Amino acid sequence: MKLSWSRLSLPLARVFRTSRAIRTDKETIWVKITHGAHAGWGESVPMDTYHQTLESAEGCLRAAQHDLGENPFDLERTIGGMAEKFPTESATVAAIDAALHDLVGKTLGVPIVRMLGLDPATLPLTSYSLGIADPEETAELARSKSSYPIFKLKLGTEQDEELVARVHESAPRAVMRVDANMAWSVDRALEMLPVLQRYGVELLEQPLPAGDLEGLAVLKRRRVLPIVADESCVGPGDVLKVASCVDGINIKLSKCGGIRQGLKMIHIAQAAGLKVMLGCMIESSLGISAAAQLSPLADWLDLDGHLLLARDPFTGLGGEGGRLTPGGGPGLGVRPAFE
Repeated sequence: MKLSWSRLSLPLARVFRTSRAIRTDKETIWVKITHGAHAGWGESVPMDTYHQTLESAEGCLRAAQHDLGENPFDLERTIGGMAEKFPTESATVAAIDAALHDLVGKTLGVPIVRMLGLDPATLPLTSYSLGIADPEETAELARSKSSYPIFKLKLGTEQDEELVARVHESAPRAVMRVDANMAWSVDRALEMLPVLQRYGVELLEQPLPAGDLEGLAVLKRRRVLPIVADESCVGPGDVLKVASCVDGINIKLSKCGGIRQGLKMIHIAQAAGLKVMLGCMIESSLGISAAAQLSPLADWLDLDGHLLLARDPFTGLGGEGGRLTPGGGPGLGVRPAFE
């Protein structure tokens, strides 16, 4: 098998701000693995949170090309070995994982979601993310995106209460989810819980710093609304560590290392009685399509990274109004829009 890659520049449709970063664009890496007449694709989305860069991702790819072997069907050994060898480059391991699954699916002529024994017609609706902005600007964006039935509102400023109120006022029929991106203290979260409940917020994601599991447990015990771990639950080994502290976990393929690692996390979470959200970074529909293959197993979806772009360099992943439709073709079901 031959591994190659190139950088992708993804300009955003508008500035996207969280409590941790401000984005006007995102650079990712398009990974391609060829074997015989077929090519499989994946997308690496290096994450600042885990000290990953484009340069470290490319270093990982250079080293990984020697570990691919000659059998694309040997997924468990290949991906398991890379996850162990490159533990700090999960986003790039996820890209290789996606490319190998795509390659196998194309070789067999089968969509990955079907290869996993899942029904793509059972996907939950995805949320649409509203970044931190002036309350009026956020309210206007919510009005302009009224076709989406679920919003995920980013919080972490002194205007949090006003932001929640304005979005609710602008889109009273929409389900609202809130993500504080680790910006709150326990005391601040306890202040905000009744506010969120008053406006019918469905869940609260990662309100506290990643290591504050005791604080998350305090919030869970209040039983005001579900508490979901994101940064506190990175890979399969973290699921049971947070199981008593939260009600659900947000699984991101770039965070855990791909489809196979994500599937392990889902099975552990379900066995532990946790709900599962499938999330994403800012990425093209190539990366989103990999997560979409696991979506029938999720309780909540937050797969909207491609919807935030000014233009998407891949096509095939369909849907509107929060309903994702994985491409019907073999593998991941997407193709470059520029070919």
